Amino acid sequence: MTFIKELLWRGMIHDMMPGTEEQLDKEMTAGYIGFDPTADSLHIGNLLPIMLLVHFQRAGHKPIALVGGATGMIGDPSFKAEERKFLDEKTLRHNLACQKKQLEKFLDFNCGANSAEIVNNYDWFKDFSFLSFLRDVGKHITVNYMTSKDSVKKRLETGISFTEFSYQLIQGFDFYYLYQHKNCRLQMGGSDQWGNIVTGTELIRRKDGGEAFALTCPLVTKADGGKFGKSEKGNVWLDATKTTPYAFYQFWFNVSDEDAEKYIRLFTLLPREEIESITLEHKQSPHLRLLQKKLATEVTLMVHSQDGLDSAIEASEILFGKGTRETLKKLDENTFLTIFDGVPMVNIDKDLLKAGINILDLLGEKTAVFPSKGEVRRMIKGGGLSVNKVKIEDETLVIGTTDLLNDSYLLVQKGKKNYYLITCK
Repeated sequence: MTFIKELLWRGMIHDMMPGTEEQLDKEMTAGYIGFDPTADSLHIGNLLPIMLLVHFQRAGHKPIALVGGATGMIGDPSFKAEERKFLDEKTLRHNLACQKKQLEKFLDFNCGANSAEIVNNYDWFKDFSFLSFLRDVGKHITVNYMTSKDSVKKRLETGISFTEFSYQLIQGFDFYYLYQHKNCRLQMGGSDQWGNIVTGTELIRRKDGGEAFALTCPLVTKADGGKFGKSEKGNVWLDATKTTPYAFYQFWFNVSDEDAEKYIRLFTLLPREEIESITLEHKQSPHLRLLQKKLATEVTLMVHSQDGLDSAIEASEILFGKGTRETLKKLDENTFLTIFDGVPMVNIDKDLLKAGINILDLLGEKTAVFPSKGEVRRMIKGGGLSVNKVKIEDETLVIGTTDLLNDSYLLVQKGKKNYYLITCK
C-alpha cells in the first residue's frame, strides 16, 4: 500500500497539495516535519506527526525530523492567543538533545538510502545576518501574502510582534534550505501549520522556480470535545520520568469507545484487517474494552519498550487485587504514588517503626486507619486486612522499617477496594 493510501484509510490526511501523490509515486522522496523544542520531552500531541514520519519511511521514503533550535527562540504564532516566552540557548540545547533521543526510538537511522535524519535549523540560521535574510528571503514574499494566513489574521486583532510575524518566513526558509541541501520535496505537519508550510513551497517556487509539496494531518480531538493529550495532571509526556508507563498506559486504556476506534488507526501500526477485526469483536463485547486494551498495549510498547509495558500492566493489575508484595516492591516510587494517587494518606514519623510497632497499635491508635484496636482485631479475624498485599492473620504482628515500600510507605487494604497509604518520613 502506498503512503497516501495508507494515510487515507487511517484518517491521517487533512490537506494535501495537488501533485503530492504523483511525486511520491514517482520516486523515493525526502520529506520533513518540524518539532518545537519548548520542553525537554515530546508529548502525545507530537505522536501523530511522528507516526506520519514512521509511515513515510515504511513506504520507502526518507524522513527528516527538524528540531527547531532557531525557531524555538521565537515561537510560532499559529492559532495561539499570546506570544510565547523566549527560551535561553542553554535550555534549548538541553531540550533538543532530549527530543533527539526520543525520536530515535521511532525512526530507523541505519537503513540505507531512506535512513532517517535529524537536523537543527539553528545550524543554518546562526550565521545568517538580518540584512542577508531580508535580501534573500524577505523580498520574495509580500506582506499581503503573509497577512492573508488565518493563523496571522487572528493575531492581528489582538496584536502580533514582528518577531512572531516573521515566523512563517523562517519556517519557509527551513523548507527552502532542505530543498537545496537535502533534495527535500515535501513538508508535513498538523493542519494548523498549513499556512507556514505553503509559504515554504511558495519561497521555493519564487526563488528557484522549483516545485515542492505540502501535506497536513488533522488535529486530534476527543469525542467529548475535550483537548486530546491532556490528563488531569497536564500533558501526557513520552518521557517515563514525567509520565510513568503506568499512567501512560492508563491514559489510552481509559479513552472512550469512539476515541479508541479512531486512535487505534492513528497511533498504531496494526494492519487494516487486524484493526477492523478487533473493532468488530469489541462492538460485540464492549464491556471487555478490547479496543482500549489493544490500543494501550501497542502505544505503550512503541514508546516505552517491552519492559515499560510489562511494568504498566503489572501496576494496572494491583488495583484489581492481582498484585503481590513482590509486585509492589518492584515499583519505583513515582509509579507507586501514581497508582495510589487519591488514596487516603496518613503521615507518621519513621521512628515509630524503628523499634517495631504492633499492628493493632499502628492502625488503631497511631494512624486512625481504624477507629479502634477492636475494629482492627475484628477485620483481622474476618480475613479482610492486608498490608503491602499480604493478608494479616496474626494480631500480634510487629511492623518495622523493613516492611516499608521504597523505604517510605505501607499500603493498607481493608476488604477488596479500600486502600490507605501510610507515609513514613
